[in-house]
Amino acid sequence: MARILVVDDEHQIRRFLRIALEAEGHTVIEAATARQGIAQAATASPDVLILDLGLPDRDGKEALREIRRWSDVPALVLSVRSDESEKVAALDLGAQDYVTKPFGTRELLARLRGLVRDRGPDRETTARIEIGGLVLDAAAHSVQLDGRQIALTPKEFDLLWLLASHAGRLVTQRMALQTVWGPAHAEDSQYLRVFVRQLRAKLGDDAADPVWIFTEPGIGYRFRET
Repeated sequence: MARILVVDDEHQIRRFLRIALEAEGHTVIEAATARQGIAQAATASPDVLILDLGLPDRDGKEALREIRRWSDVPALVLSVRSDESEKVAALDLGAQDYVTKPFGTRELLARLRGLVRDRGPDRETTARIEIGGLVLDAAAHSVQLDGRQIALTPKEFDLLWLLASHAGRLVTQRMALQTVWGPAHAEDSQYLRVFVRQLRAKLGDDAADPVWIFTEPGIGYRFRET
């Protein structure tokens, strides 16, 4: 199980998270301020960071920026701020996910499971991904869905691999564009939407009622959890 650092100034939230996370077998470390959180992140070697943005001594985004100078610990931002720009800012600073308060326990635990797992298989360590009836084979550069071969272009395959290797976790638009097309295309969100639409069509996925690719409006995409 994982060591999870919870940085939140609300005692009730920390207590609730401790109970829920310890019930899942995790070890919980608490901090009530940005200063304490940065110190604990440096000394306690957490596997996952849960970080509130509205801390009393310093904005949570500033704390995350500081931590990112020397740590790549997976971070989930937990905040009452539902503004899209706040989410994008936190994700651009290196958060892997964002949950808005109030939140459901099941949703939060599902998001955390994605972060607690290894950062996700990639083609350097894993040559095959299986999720439901979907099978991706990196060596053959092939995709099958329920035993049926799906023809993809090289870029479509790269994008699907990225999404599937992060199953259940948020992949931001910037991350997808930089990984698949390179840094020069980091702002080409319309380009990404076209390719996602093509993938959905080939997988028989409906954007209004998705099975495989879920949209996080204005932020990115989340692939079906394994």
